[in-house]
Amino acid sequence: MEGVGAEGASAASPVAQWGHDVWRMYQYYLDKTTPHTVYRWIGTFVAIAIYCLRVYYVQGYYIIAYGLGIYILNLLIGFLSPLVDPEIDPSDGPLLPTKGSDEFKPFIRRLPEFKFWYSFTKAFVIAFVMTFFSMFDVPVFWPILLCYWVVLFFLTMRRQIAHMIKYKYIPFNVGKQKYGGKKSSASSSGSRGD
Repeated sequence: MEGVGAEGASAASPVAQWGHDVWRMYQYYLDKTTPHTVYRWIGTFVAIAIYCLRVYYVQGYYIIAYGLGIYILNLLIGFLSPLVDPEIDPSDGPLLPTKGSDEFKPFIRRLPEFKFWYSFTKAFVIAFVMTFFSMFDVPVFWPILLCYWVVLFFLTMRRQIAHMIKYKYIPFNVGKQKYGGKKSSASSSGSRGD
């Protein structure tokens, strides 16, 4: 009896090792994409285009598209929200400045850009794979789903924008003041006549 268990463990070990190696390689390449924001999003938009073409040509799977839209809306709310919401948690932690005399504190997202991109892309890939299984093609009247999603989007964004205005934060770098900082001393040391 002991021999059977030992053989099973040794037979599973190479498979487990291979799975671990594949996961490490996947994580390695995923980590290497971190600084390449533009290229990551271009790849994501290619995946979105492929998914949209698939749904358009198949003329179905609208319930998957609706669920995907709700999930993307949820991700967007996390991306636009601060890590510490002053409305929910008025603690002693880092708060958003509410007056001009308050100390500047940088905007920290509840959902960082990389995790937002990763979840966004993964959702579209999963939705694309789901379009190959007929059990997910539930017959629905898609204009109703689209109208409901649009209303939900506008109500949610209105609430989020009102929250941004109330607590005076902008989750993007566009329109924010930029400071020059110190000039590098390399330019002054390079002019010396040594």
